[in-house]
Amino acid sequence: MQISGNSVIHLNVNGQEVSVMIKPSYTLLHVLREKLSLTGAKTGCNNGDCGACTVLIDDMPVKSCLMLAVEAVGHKITTIEGLENAAIQEAFVRNWGFQCGYCTSGFLMVCHALAKYNPHADDTLIEEWLQSNLCRCTGYEEIENAVKSILTNHIEA
Repeated sequence: MQISGNSVIHLNVNGQEVSVMIKPSYTLLHVLREKLSLTGAKTGCNNGDCGACTVLIDDMPVKSCLMLAVEAVGHKITTIEGLENAAIQEAFVRNWGFQCGYCTSGFLMVCHALAKYNPHADDTLIEEWLQSNLCRCTGYEEIENAVKSILTNHIEA
């Protein structure tokens, strides 16, 4: 890999090894959307406030607009496209956990990780995890209900 100019990096995205030519300044969000056509992570604020770009790095939520793509080398990246048929997705549908949908992929990633790592989370912990993402269309009650439905029924996220 070169230090300056374009470089080829190898990433593990949704269980597949991919190689991509990047500039060292590219964020992971840019690479996912523009180089790999994985558009589920959304460009929102580009400064880490909204969470629309949230992906999982080694199963933990990360705002991909704040992470350089080169920092993801050697880590497991999961995007919303890699969460195929996860229980949390069904829970969002059943509990009306979205409206316009722009923030939904970020919330799904956070909620999936929350349910995986904190299967007995209480209301306070759920609210704490959800503070990392913003929704301008709905209250968070439906999103909280979706998470609680997974936790209450002990369904694997």
